[in-house]
Amino acid sequence: MSLKIINRLFLCGILAYACVTAVAQTKNSTFQEYINKFKTIAVEQMEKHGIPASITLAQGLLESGAGKSELAQKSNNHFGIKCGSNWLGPTYSHFDDGRNECFRAYDNARASFEDHSQFLKKERYARLFRLSILDYKGWARGLKACGYATSPTYADRLIDIIELYELNKLDRDPKSPYVPEPARPAVNVVLNTHHVMTNNDVMCIKATAQDTWESIAKEFAIPKYKLLEYNEAIEQVVINPGDFIYLQKKQKKGHKHFGKDYWHHVKQGESMYSIAQLYGMKISSLYKLNYRDEDYVPFAGDLLRVR
Repeated sequence: MSLKIINRLFLCGILAYACVTAVAQTKNSTFQEYINKFKTIAVEQMEKHGIPASITLAQGLLESGAGKSELAQKSNNHFGIKCGSNWLGPTYSHFDDGRNECFRAYDNARASFEDHSQFLKKERYARLFRLSILDYKGWARGLKACGYATSPTYADRLIDIIELYELNKLDRDPKSPYVPEPARPAVNVVLNTHHVMTNNDVMCIKATAQDTWESIAKEFAIPKYKLLEYNEAIEQVVINPGDFIYLQKKQKKGHKHFGKDYWHHVKQGESMYSIAQLYGMKISSLYKLNYRDEDYVPFAGDLLRVR
């Protein structure tokens, strides 16, 4: 069966996917570090603007990949907010949805959190502020309904993150007196051991022998069908130790530091899929750059462009 047919079957499977991914049961250490680092700012924003701290943190985690995304690292943009016609501040050009787009840039993360609060105070999101500050589910579903994100699972992913990390415990009505919860015995929390990195400016991990598509999806609170989509894979694709597994969409080309004079020397056992994964690029682009159709099978010694 050709790769083209396999991909078509995979896409049909995505369209037929009708159930929400189960809530992740294992906490992610990278997510927890982000929460510890920014929860104070999120609470400050809640007290200043009336936006639940749980929502702010969950959105920051999702939109910035726990602070590891290109936008967060290079422009301090933690919420994926685009420039818009009225933005007069610094900007950052980022490849998104198939084209370079203009995103807002900030001097620091705190400025990004403040601008996120101001962004939600637009008329478009006015109905959210009629909800209780303790109604994180209503806020999550309202953000999706108001068009903050296009993903059909966006609200559910926010809710899953909030409940897994108990972020709603940060939420309180500023008008109500604050009564701290009694201290509870510490419990052991299983944290992931993956180191989140970037390859070709795409967030990823290196797989271990114990990894499966399901375990990685649960660990990073990503629907399994999305994880498969990011990696252009079907569930039957075997994950090998050391493989790059991408947590975001791959790029159209290999990283610019390879240059147009660079050629990949195909090694024994490599496929177009494994080469595309190695460079963090879409497999269709690899075929196109080398003027090959999808029936082409690389042999050891072949030379392939990645840009």
